Amino acid sequence: MERFDTIVIGAGVSGLTAARLLAGAGQNVVVLEARDRVGGRVVTDRRYGLATDLGASWIHGITDSPVAAAAEAFGMRTVEFTVGGYQPDSRPIAYYGPDGKRLPDAAAQSFVDDIHTVDATLLNVVADSDPDASYRDVTDAAIAAQGWDDARAQRVREYLEHRSEEQYGAWIEDLAAHGLDDDSIDGDEVVFPDGYDRLPSHLAEGLDVRLTHVVSRLEWSDGVTVTTDFGTFSADRAIVTVPVGVLQSDDFIIDPPLPEPVAGALSRLTMNAFEKVFLRFPTKFWDDGVYVIRQQGPESRWWHSWYDLTALHGAPTLLTFAAGPAAVETRDWSEDEIVASVLAQLRRLYGDRVESPTHVHVTDWQDDPFSHGSYAYMKVGSTTQDHDTLATPIGGVLHLAGEATWTDDPATVTAALFSGHRAAENVLGREIPIERVWSDS
Repeated sequence: MERFDTIVIGAGVSGLTAARLLAGAGQNVVVLEARDRVGGRVVTDRRYGLATDLGASWIHGITDSPVAAAAEAFGMRTVEFTVGGYQPDSRPIAYYGPDGKRLPDAAAQSFVDDIHTVDATLLNVVADSDPDASYRDVTDAAIAAQGWDDARAQRVREYLEHRSEEQYGAWIEDLAAHGLDDDSIDGDEVVFPDGYDRLPSHLAEGLDVRLTHVVSRLEWSDGVTVTTDFGTFSADRAIVTVPVGVLQSDDFIIDPPLPEPVAGALSRLTMNAFEKVFLRFPTKFWDDGVYVIRQQGPESRWWHSWYDLTALHGAPTLLTFAAGPAAVETRDWSEDEIVASVLAQLRRLYGDRVESPTHVHVTDWQDDPFSHGSYAYMKVGSTTQDHDTLATPIGGVLHLAGEATWTDDPATVTAALFSGHRAAENVLGREIPIERVWSDS
């Protein structure tokens, strides 16, 4: 049995950040990773000659972002693309009405103004909401307060449903009223034309990372013992960075079970249903100068937003999402069925100009055994504090980290990096400048 100072479970950004800082402090650290690569839910596909990020794609706000600082230090190219937060405006957006016709500028602006009006009302409605209120409850109350006619209210209601789905991959009635409280974006957003996976690849340099080591059991008392399909490892402590879906799985046993308040916080979070559909076309048939295409009305129930990724590589490419109910209902669909459904909606807007795509990527995070979804969200009855509560040190030997354990802007790579940094500080019992994550490279 090999013994270490600290075992880190999971070689995603959170685990690699913690391991990097602990190793830099002189600890003997091993990282156990179930996959055959580092990165976790940061993964880039290069099958067709261009980098396509199938998991994390954006830095949602580069102002004072440690991920942006790390990316710059590692020489990672970026392209500005500020629409990842499902903003109604701030960048050019082409809105199409329920009839499939593009809205005139004045009508689009009126719609955007309505969204901002409801969002301003929503702040107080959410603050005053009951503990078991859903995001549907608070958004309906905010809309009702405006006294609008049915059609006007419905357009905004649809938008808020889509925002819940695209931000957290959850149907609006399943997301807690406070589910979007922690969603904040400071500064421009950027994406990576060469692939986001270069970040975890750099973070892993020089570390002892054991790939294809599937952890099935973690026992903790005075220290920890970790069982894998390659044998048993022991250490003084462990940092567990696996996704919420794995923590809740019967395939990952923690013995004794997680105590309160950690167990309670974990029970109030769940993994989402959120898949990406990338379509590369022979020619660009949509409008120039827009970041995203959005359609309103009943036809927008599933496919409602298409993001123009052409600027990344110069190849005409649209990204859309199967999010929430759409992801659940298309889970067993073939790729051809999904593409046909998406194209039917695009042809409502652009007619015969829509050609068949030359290349397609469709993700399958719901069936990934090492995540069971894309990322975690707050179920009805949860509070934003549940994220940080999940990271409460246990018995002086067990620490949980990862995107779901960081209250400010969870479900992001930034949250993963911050949580790994916090876990390393908790292990060492002292502060560590976060810049050491990338400055010691």
